[in-house]
Amino acid sequence: MEMAKSSTQLGATESLRRLFGENSDFLQRKEIHKYVRNLTSRFVGPENLKTRLIQDIDALSRNYFEMDDKVISSSFDIKEAATKMVVDLIVKKVIGEMESEAVKELGLCWTAFRTNWFSFSYNVPGTTVYRFVKARRKVTKLLKGLIQEKNTSKEGLGDFLDILFDEMKKDGAALDIDRAVNLIFTFFILSQETTPGILAATVKLVADHPNVMEELKREHETVVENRGDNRAGLTWEEYKSMTFTHMVIKETLRFTSAQPTVHRIPTEDAQVGAYTVPAGWLFFGIPLVHFDEEKYEDPLKFNPWRWKGKDLHGTLSKDYIPFGAGATLCVGSEFAKCIIAVFLHHLSRFRWSLDPKTRVLRRYMLMFPAGCKVEIAKELK
Repeated sequence: MEMAKSSTQLGATESLRRLFGENSDFLQRKEIHKYVRNLTSRFVGPENLKTRLIQDIDALSRNYFEMDDKVISSSFDIKEAATKMVVDLIVKKVIGEMESEAVKELGLCWTAFRTNWFSFSYNVPGTTVYRFVKARRKVTKLLKGLIQEKNTSKEGLGDFLDILFDEMKKDGAALDIDRAVNLIFTFFILSQETTPGILAATVKLVADHPNVMEELKREHETVVENRGDNRAGLTWEEYKSMTFTHMVIKETLRFTSAQPTVHRIPTEDAQVGAYTVPAGWLFFGIPLVHFDEEKYEDPLKFNPWRWKGKDLHGTLSKDYIPFGAGATLCVGSEFAKCIIAVFLHHLSRFRWSLDPKTRVLRRYMLMFPAGCKVEIAKELK
């Protein structure tokens, strides 16, 4: 029996509240949550992806696959590379032009958040939460200084800052400098944790299934051949045409999910099956429907072909909720899928293999205890 939506509110663990801050819009009431989602969708929604972001994603992805003519192979950690790429992209497109020292300082701060979010929740020296809180204070101070400086100069603005500054000018605007700082901070944290992990998991699943790897290779060779100019950038039309790639991404998301649990606090006692969840308790919901044998044939098998002929771009149905649902539906779902597809496009143009020690663990977020190192090699003609 499902918990009634009308009798619940958004919830979070104490460690998450300390990470994002009690006043974070990520944890606020539905009205503010909806307002923030609408603002964010103007930046990472399909229209901005189509007209602006896909070119930047393509250019940043290419950097990891460029090799000197004398070099025939190279290697890098997929998750680390994707994390750096996402951070570089967000710095450029959200904040805009920055001094190199500020970029370096921000980069050092972000590393503090790349660990287990569900830890011992007390803020005492030596704990993960203590490092979270310390790093968050430093980041927000740095971001606030940058935003105030840009708000004064109006020079070198990123696309998202431009949107936020326009919003601040409106009469009765719900947005101010502090809320803008908090919103950008939250966007950074969520983007660098979820998408890189799913990309790494995708590469791991593809490496474990040679038939999937070969089909991806065929598809992306065709994309390049039809383009004619190998140095030309990837287009939105090419991205949308990658049918098998989208099948692979959809199946990976069924396995992993960007939002593996939903957090709710019932405002009154709620019955879930044979159990009663008392009012005020934090409830973790897990989308087991992705592995329901009545919904999916052989659900524990990675099989991208199960999506053939089906809707490849939808991210929400009663049987498929990889990006959450309702008020917490991830507004950056198309942004995440685009990054994964573009990275696979460049990877599939090489002979590649994954370090056999690579393992994927689920501890709320996806964990790679031995890294996720891929070796690429040029095709020998």
